[in-house]
Amino acid sequence: MTPRPLAVFDLDGTLADSGHRQHLLRRRPRDWTAFFAAATEDPPLPEGVALALRNAEDCEVVYLTGRPERCRRDTLGWLARHGLPDGTLWMRPDRDRRPARQTKLDILHRIARDREIRHVVDDDELVCDACEKAGFRVVRARWAPQSTTLRDAQQRSGRT
Repeated sequence: MTPRPLAVFDLDGTLADSGHRQHLLRRRPRDWTAFFAAATEDPPLPEGVALALRNAEDCEVVYLTGRPERCRRDTLGWLARHGLPDGTLWMRPDRDRRPARQTKLDILHRIARDREIRHVVDDDELVCDACEKAGFRVVRARWAPQSTTLRDAQQRSGRT
């Protein structure tokens, strides 16, 4: 039997509303420990959750986040608590500080060696642009308010 294609979902700003913890990144130095610890309290974004559930009907849903590997247990708990489909969770290695667009694209290329990727759903415009340039179909998650604080953290600090 041929495996179903993959629908790849980002977390922060796509499925999870991280707005309540953005203030932790405005400080100098940024409080990354508190920022990631607070992710367990993120409310789900209804549009993203609904899209993931619809995709699960004919795709295998997987998750690709810039969160570091040390957040795996909390992240899996959050996904389960909010009724998201079971799926593989791909995370940034703890010491990887590259911009999100590079980290995610590297992981997507690795995944695509063995599986068809139907599309990538992400809120980060630079990630979306890089994915499209690499030939991946993209759904731009524009349902959450854009955060320049988070975008800066994703691209300059290589943390999420």
